[in-house]
Amino acid sequence: MFDKGGEHISLMSKKYKICVLGGTGFVGYHLIHELVEQGHALRVLARRRERHRDLLVMPTVDVIEADIHDPAALGEHLRGCDAAINLVGILNETRRVGETFQAAHVDLVARLVEACRDNGVTRLLHMSALNADAGQAPSRYLRSKGQGEDLVHAADGLRVTSFRPSVIFGPGDHFFNRFAALLKLIPLALPLACPETRYAPVFVDDVVHAFSRALDNRATFGQRYELCGPQQYTLRQLVEYTARITGRRKRIVGLGDGLSRLQARLMGHMPGKPLTYDNYLSMQAGGTCQGEFPAVFGMAPTSLEAVVPYYLLHHNERAQRFGVYRRLRRSE
Repeated sequence: MFDKGGEHISLMSKKYKICVLGGTGFVGYHLIHELVEQGHALRVLARRRERHRDLLVMPTVDVIEADIHDPAALGEHLRGCDAAINLVGILNETRRVGETFQAAHVDLVARLVEACRDNGVTRLLHMSALNADAGQAPSRYLRSKGQGEDLVHAADGLRVTSFRPSVIFGPGDHFFNRFAALLKLIPLALPLACPETRYAPVFVDDVVHAFSRALDNRATFGQRYELCGPQQYTLRQLVEYTARITGRRKRIVGLGDGLSRLQARLMGHMPGKPLTYDNYLSMQAGGTCQGEFPAVFGMAPTSLEAVVPYYLLHHNERAQRFGVYRRLRRSE
């Protein structure tokens, strides 16, 4: 752990006890598996414990049903931990308690900082977002993420590292899998908002490796890291790639700005809110990093072409039988 004078004492020689918030989501699932493989003991706070049977069977994982927005519960479950990891984030607001940008990204973070202080937890890894900025970001989502990021870095007595990933891909993702599902449902053409927005998608394994490698690395204290993949693409290119992999011969119709705004406002009222006006505003900031993948983590980021086909092909078994993947490889 870390002594009161701020000197670093390696925790890799012992095993961490880590409290994880947001551990039952997409990134959390992958990160928990990585930390378990390293032998760490985890307390994963969940809204409904019984829904996560895959985590319940893991020997060093304690899934605890808790209201993370309750300061007393948060303090109780942080007690005795060496570190905390906050992965909580929502892309859309709902009327449920805790599911507004202010509640999830700002108020919860303030309570987490206080609970860490009260219980002697001095190490915090925090998931932010690319382009998060409390004052200048175009969307409420990004401004709230910026507020939360600023809160953790301003906290006295905490050694914080925050991460700002682009779109994250990998098995179970909400990006390529969602577009694959849409392409399967639509009859002829997909109207696509903001088709020229540029992204540098980052592999989920690279994100969780960054988290785990930062855990005991003093050089990462106080740092904010942008995480992107090795290449940039327009949104249109990414959706066309998804269609090609899954064998969906659908036309991608790029919408202009006015129609993109209209689509976002209309879809924001649909079940599941596939696109909201605030999502549209976030897209105006794009999803590319200012520099290379941080050298401190000692790895090169993984290309999406090396991973995405392996988990998207099941969306179309007929395409898989007829060798879509072989045709893709020949076209590279």
